[in-house]
Amino acid sequence: MDHLENAPVFLAFLLTLFAGMATGLGGLFALLSKKFEPRFLALTLGFSAGVMIYVAMIEMFAEAKQSLQLAYGAFHGHAMTAAAFIGGVLLTALIDWLVPESVNPHEVGNIHAYAPEGERQNNRRTQQLKRVGVFSALAIAIHNFPEGMATFFATLQDPSLGMGIAIAVAIHNIPEGVAVAVPIYFATKSKGRAFLLSLGSGLAEPLGAIIGWLVLRPFMGDATFGVIFAMVAGIMVYISLDELLPTAEEYGEHHIAIGGVIIGFLVMGTSLVLMEPMG
Repeated sequence: MDHLENAPVFLAFLLTLFAGMATGLGGLFALLSKKFEPRFLALTLGFSAGVMIYVAMIEMFAEAKQSLQLAYGAFHGHAMTAAAFIGGVLLTALIDWLVPESVNPHEVGNIHAYAPEGERQNNRRTQQLKRVGVFSALAIAIHNFPEGMATFFATLQDPSLGMGIAIAVAIHNIPEGVAVAVPIYFATKSKGRAFLLSLGSGLAEPLGAIIGWLVLRPFMGDATFGVIFAMVAGIMVYISLDELLPTAEEYGEHHIAIGGVIIGFLVMGTSLVLMEPMG
């Protein structure tokens, strides 16, 4: 496939790395900031959801359908696209189900909930906080693996599309980095360790991209590309509906979160229209 053979693989990896390292930015933000503004976080998470839903449903599903119909015909190609999309949703739901709720980054509540109560923190509390931080990092790494593949393969198909997805993924990785850094810091009193663990949890994204590319590259064609893109679209929609929007509403008002979604639609739609050749 020409659009994959000529794709900027190095750029795809860089964008995936950028998105993954945003967990470290979240950790740094949590460790350095003295004031947390929940409404701004709600707006940005809503924006991220809007970008990801628009890209998944308007761009990626259509691209996947076109590729699969070229390979299998109109009816069977459309059916395979729908099946792969649902498969992506179910895969992400399965990952969520396998990760215990208590350490699932999608279930993390207020980011300051782990703060110790003055001098009453004892060794048991310290070990509990450390365990929460480590398991949160592991859970986030598991969730970030398919997100890395999503960013990488989207960039291979269309760099401008991949850039939009990378920004959206990076935004939603920031509170995940917070979820790792805060309990680790309160348990160890080490900002360096808390930051490194939050950063490390995001490196699963470029790792997922590399593994996905090495494994799937020999099989790349219209059919493989279509299935991957449809599954990635399903993954992105699930993340938006299960993680981004509920978290946005938790930290801010309902209309702020939805306003962010609408802005995400507007920005992504406008940018993709401007990328189209005129004539």
